[in-house]
Amino acid sequence: MRRKLVAGNWKMHGNRASNAALLAALKAAPAQDVVEVAVCAPFPYLSQLQDALAGSPIAWGAQNLSQHAQGAYTGEVSAGMVAEFGCRYAIVGHSERRALYGDSDAIVAEKFIAAQKAGVTPIFCLGETLAEREAGITLQVVGRQIDAVLHSAGVGALARAVIAYEPVWAIGTGRTATSAQAQEVHAALRDQIAGHDKGIAAAVRILYGGSVKRDNAAELFSMADVDGGLIGGASLVAEDFLAIVAAAAS
Repeated sequence: MRRKLVAGNWKMHGNRASNAALLAALKAAPAQDVVEVAVCAPFPYLSQLQDALAGSPIAWGAQNLSQHAQGAYTGEVSAGMVAEFGCRYAIVGHSERRALYGDSDAIVAEKFIAAQKAGVTPIFCLGETLAEREAGITLQVVGRQIDAVLHSAGVGALARAVIAYEPVWAIGTGRTATSAQAQEVHAALRDQIAGHDKGIAAAVRILYGGSVKRDNAAELFSMADVDGGLIGGASLVAEDFLAIVAAAAS
């Protein structure tokens, strides 16, 4: 059985004081053997996460990284830099990076590869817009997005990665894909990977991200191909985030 993963994405929120209180609450909660927990914070707070979470069962990660290892890329942060702060994970291809900062499928694939070269596990995000869903091309869109990684990195790279399906229309909107909608996409992604390697397809964890809350988490996580969640706003409230973790464990 695939071990579920619940990863919090703090986005551009937090300060040292609020981070400390949140991390203390997460550390104080009983560990869940059947669920891995991780938090992904803005770059300036990675040192704080490393100091606070070292030795705990909670992993931490970055929300983005550069596709470049080094060079004249002012303002960018490399995968190697992220790795120095003990990050197990880095989010690549989040819909906000794609929409606001021009991260194309090709760039996302480069970031995926850069993360793995530095020993960091990419949480590879993909998903469709509302217009694409209404046009009935969801599976074509996510298929194209995962193909970019398959063609650039090879199917073997997915054995050292996490996939996160995040319908763009459900991020920060309060709208959530139904459990059936999530399962349909997750199953299609797994089938596409199985066309290259059935073993990797069976083992890879595919998370759902898109307005996951404590009251809908259990139903989403009960789907056969939903292996946890990439949690946005609810990850900023310890009680809500821990309730989601408990739902994944049940």
